[in-house]
Amino acid sequence: MPRAIDLHVHPSTREWVEGAMGEFRPACEDHFHTRLPEHSVEEMAAVFRAADVVGVLLAWDAETHTGNPPVTNDFVAACCAAHPDAFLGFASVDPHKPDAEVELERAVRFLGLRGLKVHPGAQGFAPDDRAVYPIWETAQSLGIPVLIHTGTTGLGAGMRGGMGMRLKYSNPMHVDDVAADFLDMPIILAHPSFPWQEEALSVATHKPNVYIDLSGYAPKYIPPEVIKDMNSVIPWKFVFGTDFPLMDPDRWLAEFSQIELKDGVREKVMYGNACKILGVDPALGPRSSAARRCAAW
Repeated sequence: MPRAIDLHVHPSTREWVEGAMGEFRPACEDHFHTRLPEHSVEEMAAVFRAADVVGVLLAWDAETHTGNPPVTNDFVAACCAAHPDAFLGFASVDPHKPDAEVELERAVRFLGLRGLKVHPGAQGFAPDDRAVYPIWETAQSLGIPVLIHTGTTGLGAGMRGGMGMRLKYSNPMHVDDVAADFLDMPIILAHPSFPWQEEALSVATHKPNVYIDLSGYAPKYIPPEVIKDMNSVIPWKFVFGTDFPLMDPDRWLAEFSQIELKDGVREKVMYGNACKILGVDPALGPRSSAARRCAAW
């Protein structure tokens, strides 16, 4: 088994770094005080092998709202098929495109992707807008988890008008209705949801199907109220995520090892909780599951 499952990985290839990010790249790099690397698919897989981490690789389609080309579901599926020991894949659909539900079903049933990632700010929609409910209905019928960006974003940060990003769509309270209406759909709130981290904790505590990924933060900056709840009332609701390539998995895990946690909590966050969400047998590990799926193709 790997030492961890990273539930929030963007491709460090030109498809995301140059294509989907496009003109947002400089602001995002400044916001995170980093410079994005650009890898081949093989180099990207090597990063995760060296870290002994399985990455959940995310497709990205915000084409309608941003005008930038998507990181396609086919591309992510090909990465996972070529490197099943390093990656599992989540699909993306643009909620403004008329074929969104059909594309999601294709991505899961025929490409083998294991979940859905959406970014309300970048895609320009509110999760509780009834116009997008057919997407959630499709996801629930497919039995997959949905990863929903919450909180502020590095996209357009500090730029004129935020480059069109509207933070209101990423308030986690927009997800509360979705969680109440789609009881069998696991929902992961991506990031600790600053400045609405207490709202995120409330939703995750109240709704059994809602989880929180810890990506986008160096662990030393994770808000103390998040650490408190992780260490006490809801340790089964948090999962490891980096927001790679904006953060390196080795750095994240090294810093996380310095946070004082009760016995068993660290293992839940790094591995066990993700296995539950993904429907993976912890005794076998996600790599075995991925290899079996690829063999079936």
